[in-house]
Amino acid sequence: MAKPLAGIRVLEVGNLIAGPFCGMLLADMGADVIKIERPKAGDMTRGMLPFINGESASFAALNRNKRSIVLDLKQPAARQVVLDLVMKSDVFLENNRPGAMDGLGLGEKALRQLNPKLVYTSVSGYGQSGPKKRRSGVNLTMEAFSGALFVTGDPEDMPMRPGLQTADMFGALFATYAVLSGLLGAARHQEGNSCDVSLAEASIAVAAWETAGFLATGEVPQRLGHKHRLNSPYQLFLTADGRYIAVTAARDEFFKSFMTVLGLVSYLQDERFTSYIARKKNEEALIELVSPVIAKWKASELEAQWAACGIPCSTVNDYQQVFSDPHIIERAMLVDVEHPVMGPQKAVRNPVLLSHDSPSIVRSAPLLGEHTAEVLRELGYDENKIKDLVNSGAILLGKTTQA
Repeated sequence: MAKPLAGIRVLEVGNLIAGPFCGMLLADMGADVIKIERPKAGDMTRGMLPFINGESASFAALNRNKRSIVLDLKQPAARQVVLDLVMKSDVFLENNRPGAMDGLGLGEKALRQLNPKLVYTSVSGYGQSGPKKRRSGVNLTMEAFSGALFVTGDPEDMPMRPGLQTADMFGALFATYAVLSGLLGAARHQEGNSCDVSLAEASIAVAAWETAGFLATGEVPQRLGHKHRLNSPYQLFLTADGRYIAVTAARDEFFKSFMTVLGLVSYLQDERFTSYIARKKNEEALIELVSPVIAKWKASELEAQWAACGIPCSTVNDYQQVFSDPHIIERAMLVDVEHPVMGPQKAVRNPVLLSHDSPSIVRSAPLLGEHTAEVLRELGYDENKIKDLVNSGAILLGKTTQA
């Protein structure tokens, strides 16, 4: 058996997070992802902390299972290498500023003329059209533009930046969805496609409750802190041991068990709390009632009691606690990876498990230009041609590659 994307070749002209994370997800599923990097520095993430023996662990987390080649795309000979690769590829993935690839002669129209079945996927801040298309867009500014920052944090404070790179990751996931849809379309209809993925629009698209509320009522959603926009109780509470516990008990059956564990059964007949809508309407009174009772419990003990009743809940974990949790250990979320420079490393596996041929890490993140000569040989370039390209500066050979 083979992985689902075995035999698919992806050319990635990616940088930082959105493009590379998409490419990595495709590579995990078996695609041959050839990462095209610029001379000297390569992907900007290669220069980001932390470093192990001079190699970036941040880069490794976003680029496993790929091959790296270094091309100076300002040179015609390097661009010709890309064109030769396009003829033998299924996907072209890039997350540069709109117009950059066109300026190099590597835009969607030019490449799909060479290969009509090519799935050309572009990820950018604002998208490939519109008055803001040429503006640079990074994760933070996309969270700000899309409204995501406005609804995050406490009402009385400035908007709070999420702890994760939400816009980049949403964009990467939608780009992966676009690529897979394009590949399916190419297989069924013998025609490729162009995919335009905007980080801003990805962030807007996932704001389901917020946009639904605004479009239905015209009311602008505000910051709610730890509260949920529709449900109550649905938030964090401080416990006796200084930890926080997250719980949602909005549904009637959950709320009954929630109050029973807390010893507040008598309040189940209180008209303020007898229905889903009533509890949300009287949320302040409900939180004032339950908070001091929850504060007398240890987080682990209360979690055990609520979980036994089927109530969705969890103590708020840091990452040390996450990776030491028996559930995460049993499901082998951390895997061992051998990197040629960093040595033995732990890495987070792909979260998808299949009945057979699940995604796996078969190749550590590549060294800069590690596979340049290898890929060129596969294209039929002989050793003299490769040396000429090296001497001209059109390509760079990596540390472990010999021409």
